[in-house]
Amino acid sequence: MSKLNSGVFNNKVAIVTGASSGIGRELAYQLAKQGAQLVLAARDRLRLEEVANNCQTIGSKAIAVTTDVTKQEDCQQLIATTLATYGGIDMLINAAARSIGGYFDEFSDLSLFKTVMEVNYFGSLYCTHYALPYLQKNKGRIVGVCCLGGKVAGPHHTGYCASKFAMNGFFESLRVELLEMKTDVSVTLAYPDFVVTELLERTIEPNGKPLGEVGKRFYTKNMMSPQVCARLILKAAAKRQREMVIPWQGKLGLWLNFLFPHLTDRLIAKVALAHKQRIDSLRAEVGEL
Repeated sequence: MSKLNSGVFNNKVAIVTGASSGIGRELAYQLAKQGAQLVLAARDRLRLEEVANNCQTIGSKAIAVTTDVTKQEDCQQLIATTLATYGGIDMLINAAARSIGGYFDEFSDLSLFKTVMEVNYFGSLYCTHYALPYLQKNKGRIVGVCCLGGKVAGPHHTGYCASKFAMNGFFESLRVELLEMKTDVSVTLAYPDFVVTELLERTIEPNGKPLGEVGKRFYTKNMMSPQVCARLILKAAAKRQREMVIPWQGKLGLWLNFLFPHLTDRLIAKVALAHKQRIDSLRAEVGEL
């Protein structure tokens, strides 16, 4: 099978968190096609092993390491297992994510906000901390799969956006530190908008239940597939780009927010209200099933 990106990732050791589904799973498959040696991390052991087996079928070396990124010791063990298996690390992709959704004043269980922060922010921090010395040795790459909500926040996702802002701030600061230290380790942040994954249907509502079928039906054919998203992320990582914002509407939104922040607030609120109305409509449809 032909290699993409002129073999940039061929024989490189890459760790992918959140690899059992969504963008993380697709990143694993595309890296496998490019000849990378993979370490796949997630909590769901069975699904993770299935992804690893598929990567091996493609022709890549791949191991599955059951990992809860909210646990510091799991992240430390993930890095230790990688070193024991391959002897080094060339790339760390932080793709594990969790989301909660709903108006802030509807939440009574504030521990949900802590959980989201632990996965999205602390999970990235822990894995990066333990991998960094070995990435420095190999002039490696760090990738953070953030989202547009980590740049410009929107309503109904206060917990998720807060965690992604934290993740964004951490990696932005780390990038400059690594530049100052002249380590040649690059930090690439990806800011996609809606991508058709399981994240939305797993989003926890104020009642403590996942959005489920409603979240699955919310996606449309015009929204980005994980295959396209993964391809663009790896293209940016291969070039050691600082960031990647997709689609073009996202780039436009960032410029509008910089130039006309009050206008952007109103536009985001209008779009968010339309999304909420669609979710309410889908909820009514699902209730009739």
